[in-house]
Amino acid sequence: MEHDALDAGEARYELVISVDARRSGQYSDAEKPRMRERIYRVLETAFAQAGVGRDAVHMEDRGDGVLVSVPGRIAVTRLLGLWMVEVHENLREENRSLLVPLGLRVAMHVGPVRHDSRGISGRAVDLTCRLADSAVARQLLDRERADLVLAVSDSLYVDVVSAGGKFIEPARFSPARLALKEGEVSAWFHLPGRPAPDIGPIAAEEPGAPAGGPPAAPVGGPEAALAAMDAALAARAAAAAGRRVDDGDGDDEDGAERYRAQGDLSVHRNNVYQQPVHIGRVTGDSHRKD
Repeated sequence: MEHDALDAGEARYELVISVDARRSGQYSDAEKPRMRERIYRVLETAFAQAGVGRDAVHMEDRGDGVLVSVPGRIAVTRLLGLWMVEVHENLREENRSLLVPLGLRVAMHVGPVRHDSRGISGRAVDLTCRLADSAVARQLLDRERADLVLAVSDSLYVDVVSAGGKFIEPARFSPARLALKEGEVSAWFHLPGRPAPDIGPIAAEEPGAPAGGPPAAPVGGPEAALAAMDAALAARAAAAAGRRVDDGDGDDEDGAERYRAQGDLSVHRNNVYQQPVHIGRVTGDSHRKD
């Protein structure tokens, strides 16, 4: 007891797992409790099947998902391997009777975690949640019509996944470079029961990234990812050349065509209209169009 009291608030290296439901906002208020029941049934049954006691892990409810931390005394390979296999099988079983299958995005990372009376916190927690919510994870799940996608941090892949193990096949993971709020990171993605996913056509930006910010790009390694990113940014800059929106500073030394919009701005070039066209807004009480 004394030792636990002294450890309160101190960072401990633990495995952090973030689980999010696909398109949770599209569930009605009546459907959400059933969706949440399914998530917990899938996860908790998998813990039991993997021989991990429910009381051995910390679980926090996130409304449309669950945040988990697992102490170091439990092998990370068991969660990456057997537990993920059981999660996938349990999820498939749940989905057999559903017209709209439940999809889960799972992310994992090992790092320092702080516990307090309200839950867990730390950069390791933040990164894990960002990976589960990344555009790559979201779009892989949709595009591949999958039930489950797993994202792991680069350090977890290098330290654990790359060595392989029971139910862990490093060749079935694909890397991607992500532009998160905290900066660029590398991560690895896996669709259980399938070959390594092709991340090539994934959308250009992560949720929350600044407009025009660095894209998430496919990689064959970190260097290739950065090269692809640079190429995408260069293409975007080239496409924007010759047309800019004036920022009001009067600086137009590059001679580019500029527009300053204080209301609505609509620019039309080289169009042929076959029928009457209305451009603008209806104002006042009349039906006259501006």
